[in-house]
Amino acid sequence: MNNLLVMKFGGTSMGSAERIRAVAEICAGQSRSRRVVTVVSAMSKITDLLLNTLRHAEAGDAAGVEANRTQLENRHLETCAALLPAAQQPPVEAEIRALIGEFMRIAGGIRMLGERPPRSVDEAIAIGERLSALLLASYLESQGYRSEAVNAAEVIVTDAVFGNATPLMEPTARKAEVRLRPLLEAGALPVVTGFNGATEDGRPTTLGRGGSDFSASTLAAALDAGELYIWTDVNGIMTADPRLVPNAAVLDEVTYAEAAELAYNGAKVLHPRTLAPLVASNIPAWSKNSFDPARPGTAIVARLQSPGGPRAVTSMTNVALLSIEPLSGEIHGTRLMARALEALVRSSAEVLAVSSSSYRQNFCFLVRTDELAGALECLEEEFSLELTHGYVAPVGVDENVGLLAVVGEGMKGSPGVAGRIFTAISRENVNIIAIAQGSSELTIAIVVRQDGVEKAVRAIHEECRMAERAGVRVAG
Repeated sequence: MNNLLVMKFGGTSMGSAERIRAVAEICAGQSRSRRVVTVVSAMSKITDLLLNTLRHAEAGDAAGVEANRTQLENRHLETCAALLPAAQQPPVEAEIRALIGEFMRIAGGIRMLGERPPRSVDEAIAIGERLSALLLASYLESQGYRSEAVNAAEVIVTDAVFGNATPLMEPTARKAEVRLRPLLEAGALPVVTGFNGATEDGRPTTLGRGGSDFSASTLAAALDAGELYIWTDVNGIMTADPRLVPNAAVLDEVTYAEAAELAYNGAKVLHPRTLAPLVASNIPAWSKNSFDPARPGTAIVARLQSPGGPRAVTSMTNVALLSIEPLSGEIHGTRLMARALEALVRSSAEVLAVSSSSYRQNFCFLVRTDELAGALECLEEEFSLELTHGYVAPVGVDENVGLLAVVGEGMKGSPGVAGRIFTAISRENVNIIAIAQGSSELTIAIVVRQDGVEKAVRAIHEECRMAERAGVRVAG
C-alpha cells in the first residue's frame, strides 16, 4: 500500500491536551492525501509512574499504590476534559476508569504475590499506551474524523521474551490485514498502541523501553507502507547532542545503518531496533519534530550519494567496563572470551564494545550500568571454578567511564580518519581506555573517563567539521 503513511508520536508529543490536539492536526492533515496509521506512546512520564506503582505493589505499599492510581486517573481525566465537549466525555471517562481498573487488578495480584512476574509487568505497563490511544482517537472522532483506538496486542505478534520481545513479521502481517486494513479502506484513522504486542497464544508482551518506534516500523513493514514518520521533540538526527555541542547541526539524510548505530550508541532519537523491519522493504523513514512540523527533519534512506567520512558523534555515560584477565598460561584466552560472551547472553546484557590484547589475552566488555549487576552475576557464576583456584583474576568493574561513538558510512577506506579522531581527543588531555571498530568501519567506539566525555565529543565534532558537512544529498 504505497499510499500508506505510518506515523509514530512519542511521549512528549502526547504529553498534554494541547499536544494531542497538535498530533490530531498532523494526522488529519496527512489523511487528506493518503491513508494513515498512527502509533502512539504513553503520555510523558506515565510509563515511569506505572512501573513505580508496580514497585509499590511488590513491596506491599497500599498507600503508595493508591496515591499513584489517583495521579494516573486525574491526569487522564483532566486531559479528557480539556480535549472533548462535555457531552462526549462520560463514555471516554468510563473507558479510562476501566483501563485503570485493569491496571489495578494486575497491581493487586503483584501485591498479593510480593513479586513482579515479567508477563504481568508487560500487561500492566501497556495500559499507558492504551490510555493515550483512547484519548487521541476520541479527540479525532470529536473533530469529525472516523477513528478507532487499536490495542497492538491484537496486531503485533511477538516471541515470548517478556520485557524485550521481538515481533514475528509473517503472523503480524496476517493480523494487520485482518485488523487494520478494513479500517483503512473505510477511510478511518486507526490509532495503534506502541510498545506492546502479544505472543501467538495471546500472552501480552512489550518491546522494551522506547519500543513504540519498533512497533511503528514493524507495522510499516507489515502493511507495506510508503513511508514512516517518527515524530519526536527535536528537529531530526543531529551531528551531536546539542547540550554538549552548541553548534551541532541536523543531518539532512542518514542511512539505515548510520541511524541504527547512532541509536545503539546513545542517540535518543530512535529505538535501536527500529530500522531493521524497514531495510528489507526499503521503506524510507523520517525523523521529525511534532513541535515544529514545518521543518523537514532527517530522511533515513538506504544509501547516500557521497557519504563523506565521519558524520556524527554520540556518547553514553551510564556504562561500565568489565575486564577479565587469565592468570594461568593453561587458560585459553579465546575460549575464555567465548564463555564470557555466553554468560553475557544469559544475563540479557547488550555488549556495547569489546576490546582485547593479544599477548596477555585479557579483554574487556562495555555494558549499560542498569545491566551491570546481572552481567557480573552471570560472569562470576560462569568462572566460579577459575576464580576459586586463581586461574582468572576477579572480574574488574569500572563505572567511571563513558562511551564515544563516531559514526559515518564514509569512514571505510578513508586513511587517517582514526588518527585525526585520536589526536583531537589527546589535545584535550583525555586518556583513551579502550578502542573498538568493526570490520565495516561504520563506527569507531572509544572508551574514556567520564570527566573527559564532553571535551572529547566537542573535539571530535570540531576536528571532523561535522556541522559544516551535515547536508549530504541522497543518491538518485
